Amino acid sequence: MDRDQEYVEFVEASSASLRRTAYLVCGDWHRADDVVQDALYKLYRSWSKLDRKGNPLAYARRAVVNAAVDTGRRPWRREVPASDLSFDRARLDDHADGHADRDEVLTALGSLAPRQRACVVLRYYEDLSVEQTAQLLGCSEGTVKSQAARGLETLRTAIDRARQIRRPA
Repeated sequence: MDRDQEYVEFVEASSASLRRTAYLVCGDWHRADDVVQDALYKLYRSWSKLDRKGNPLAYARRAVVNAAVDTGRRPWRREVPASDLSFDRARLDDHADGHADRDEVLTALGSLAPRQRACVVLRYYEDLSVEQTAQLLGCSEGTVKSQAARGLETLRTAIDRARQIRRPA
């Protein structure tokens, strides 16, 4: 009973953060919910073996990111409806510049490859170090640096393009 109570408390404390991370990595709230549920299920199965004095959030975050990246690799997930890529939809739905800027970033995140997106989200949204990100993704620090740099360049290009469309000269 104590084990289950610890798990429930952990889920209550961390699920919102895990869901945000999943959304930023996969770009879809429904898929983010599925990813988090899968990750929490796997976490529960290994909860008794997990060193909870360490950092169970890091383990859960890794499970979420891995699941989000894996679902992004599946062929049926690569197809994106044209309406989701439309910059005009964001322009019509949002009335404040702050929302438009946020939408530009989220749309631009959607244009990144899954691994680049995971690197950018973990490094700059979750504020993890290069070492922590590499450990979480199971890759080298050099890979994290190169993927993050390429991802940031792609984001800059996509955001500049979106702003040109939103504010024609």
